[in-house]
Amino acid sequence: MDGAVFVAGRIYRDGRAAEPVDLDQSREWTFDRGDFVWIGLVEPREKELRILADRFGLHPLAIEHALSEHRLPKLETYGDQLFVVARTASLTGQEMSYGETAIFVGRQFIITVRHGSERTHADLRQRLETFPEGMRSGVAYVLHAVLDYVVDGYGPVIEAIEEEVLSLEGRVLDVPLSKDDVRVIFAYRRQLARFGRMLQPTLEVSARLQHLDLPCVEPALKPYFRDVEDHVRRVAGRVEGLRDVLRSVFEIGLLMEQQRQSVVTRKLAAWAAILAIPTAIAGVYGMNFEYMPELHLRYGYYVVLICMLTICGLLYLRFKRIEWL
Repeated sequence: MDGAVFVAGRIYRDGRAAEPVDLDQSREWTFDRGDFVWIGLVEPREKELRILADRFGLHPLAIEHALSEHRLPKLETYGDQLFVVARTASLTGQEMSYGETAIFVGRQFIITVRHGSERTHADLRQRLETFPEGMRSGVAYVLHAVLDYVVDGYGPVIEAIEEEVLSLEGRVLDVPLSKDDVRVIFAYRRQLARFGRMLQPTLEVSARLQHLDLPCVEPALKPYFRDVEDHVRRVAGRVEGLRDVLRSVFEIGLLMEQQRQSVVTRKLAAWAAILAIPTAIAGVYGMNFEYMPELHLRYGYYVVLICMLTICGLLYLRFKRIEWL
């Protein structure tokens, strides 16, 4: 079997890891009551899933769904089996990319199938194997752990966006928003809107696992899925808060730009008013009429200059007082 496809497989007895398993069809697996097998695959081909379908009686529709890409999380029941799809998320620049983890759950097996997800389940498996008390609860406990692991992966994505958003918020009062800043704001708003749409069905999946009578999920384990639901709600709250902050950053940026334009407009208007006085007086005396008053006054030139400077100075002081200059 290609190691890039079959990641790990192991039988668990009394909550502890027993012998490993593989997809060799000629090899028999023996299960006692309370035992279960956990198999993990990455980007499997149809052939590998057909082998598992024959061995565990997986429903053909579930196999078909596991091979195709889903846009939203889902939970389906097929007889005494569950089929769950969870979505993983990662951030590259301002672009969020999504992967998928399909989970088949039966009374004595759980199969995880990862598509496009960079986070492996190796750490999760090791952590669970150090806690046999939980593993004794069976496949539902592992299902909860996988879903919780997927939701925990949203945290670094949200934190990276928060850092960028807080940086924008911190400088918007001092520096005008550039084209790149506006592009970043709208990119994050678009990505967060899409992420929020993905979180809603994740909440529905965890709520159904918590409240409905489903195969393979014992009543004693339902509170674990309440914990998953709480995690998803916290992430959804952070997403909504980030969308509000981005909206306020953009609005504040617009207000600050309008304020800067208003300041410039007031300054231009004030200087235009000041310069209008000497322009008007000089314009009158530049018309070259023969019979104009004070044309032959000896000190008329100086009087006119003093009048211009006095009026301009008074206007300047007035505009300075009202903070137009």
